Amino acid sequence: MQQTQSQPWINAGTLASIQEKGHKVIHGGIAVFYHEEQVYAVDNRCPHLGFPLHMGSLCDGILTCHWHHARFDVCSGGTLDPWADDVPSYEVKVEKEVVWVNPHPKQTNSIEKYKLRLREGLEQNLGLVIAKAVVGLVEAGVPATEIMEVGIKFGTVYGRGWNSGLTILTAMANVLPKLDKAGTILALYQGLLHVARNSSGAAARHLLKPLPVADVPFERLTEWYRNCIEVRDTQGAERVLLTAIHQGTSLEQLSEMMLIAVTDHFYLDGGHTFDFHNKAYEAIGLIGEAHTDQTLTSLVRLLANPTRSEELHQWQSPVDLVDPLKEVFAQLDSFSLAEPFTDISAADEERIVKQLLSDEPLETVNLVTELLNSGVHPAHLAQLVTLAAAERIVRFHTQNDFGDWISVLHTFTYNHAMHERLRRSNHPLLIRAIYHGLIRIYLDRFLNIPSAQRPDASAVPAVDTTNPERLLEILDQRQQVNEAARWTAGFLHAGGDPNALLNTLGHALLREDAEFHSFQMYEAAVVEYELWATRNDAFAIRAGETMLLAATRYLAVHAPTPREQPHIARIATRLHRGERLFEEA
Repeated sequence: MQQTQSQPWINAGTLASIQEKGHKVIHGGIAVFYHEEQVYAVDNRCPHLGFPLHMGSLCDGILTCHWHHARFDVCSGGTLDPWADDVPSYEVKVEKEVVWVNPHPKQTNSIEKYKLRLREGLEQNLGLVIAKAVVGLVEAGVPATEIMEVGIKFGTVYGRGWNSGLTILTAMANVLPKLDKAGTILALYQGLLHVARNSSGAAARHLLKPLPVADVPFERLTEWYRNCIEVRDTQGAERVLLTAIHQGTSLEQLSEMMLIAVTDHFYLDGGHTFDFHNKAYEAIGLIGEAHTDQTLTSLVRLLANPTRSEELHQWQSPVDLVDPLKEVFAQLDSFSLAEPFTDISAADEERIVKQLLSDEPLETVNLVTELLNSGVHPAHLAQLVTLAAAERIVRFHTQNDFGDWISVLHTFTYNHAMHERLRRSNHPLLIRAIYHGLIRIYLDRFLNIPSAQRPDASAVPAVDTTNPERLLEILDQRQQVNEAARWTAGFLHAGGDPNALLNTLGHALLREDAEFHSFQMYEAAVVEYELWATRNDAFAIRAGETMLLAATRYLAVHAPTPREQPHIARIATRLHRGERLFEEA
């Protein structure tokens, strides 16, 4: 019998030869078994980690891998262990005592199957399953936003509200244009893994119903929402929010309604509340508005009992920072916040940033108020406030307490989120967020005493701009903060490609078992750098460099780590390619 295109079956040998040994490996990787007077064929690689299944055991119809004891129905390939995946199985026929195997598996790894496995991996918090699904989807050309959507939908339904995992996933989706394919896989995998971890063991979150009314004015709904948040009534706030959504309110209006309530109090929960809101809006912008209800209501729980910074001692003493801000906020409606906006010269930008970093908070408040009154765009001021926050990280001295890196990080990522929202809205009440951010920069001043020196690129040995991976070698050693920053400065001043550096910094993050704040740091620095890169004047170039130096220093101080998660992603990639993870002796 000859193999033809119409009959693409493989000759596996005589039935007697397979009966004699019980199994036979053919065609480079199909295991044929004789069991209970039947012949079966499955892929010889265990789908868990690639162990040769012909070296396992077969009893009562169950094929058991001897590496991690994954079990499979030898007939269908279905696994009894969800962490292992099903093994592909093949049709078998016996003609004239000769065994023939169809080389095309009964099951195919379709895009829908990969998405199903991704959901199952999220549900069961199985890192390798998530990684293999991500690899399969990326290699199949599925848009990253579709992969991300699976995670956002799952994390907002099964969880305790918007969380760090969802923030990481959205942040990583934002930076994908700066990463190569390997980085893309790592970024999506790490984000989805953190979503699974944050949702593990949580019951499904059921939405309340909108109010049984129609056509309530948006202004009235905004006041209702603010009043509910003021008294920490999250259930009432959720119903009002759902009412606004069901009335067809735009996403930008919804974001204004919610963030006005957030900024009714100062710098809630160390900036996380504002930052998480911004990420949720960005997530909807990426995946579309189909899941707006579930996504936005996941934010309401953040307002149940947040820390209100105006109640903290450091905001009231030795300098009262609360009452002066309240006086400014009472005047916001009178500010000139309409086009045409007033431009700021580079010299003025430098003066403003210097003042933001000063030890004179009330003078800083007065300066910002004057600028807003003179018609300066709030987003432009927000960008400068964010730059000052990044400068704190560049100047952070390594003799400070290690945990204080988180303080300057929170200030930077909060101000980045504030900048992003004010690029989309200049509502007077949202401008309060600028003042909250600049006061936080002032309160971080002690972390720059003593102040670390900004790297002097002229004093750095020649940097090979064709080898940005040199930075990864530096970060293989602990506490190379200043050395890594010097290398980055040297790379940029030698004319190195910033995009290559951004990709390398991404891999510096994604090859680690990074903590939440490192993901925040990288994404915020990338986005802020890109905004400064639209200009080519000296101030903007230096500002962009500040973002890259800040990211480098922060990642350097938090590296290296055990790197377990990237290892799992590499395993998933090798399995997808058909590489052998287990070699026979």
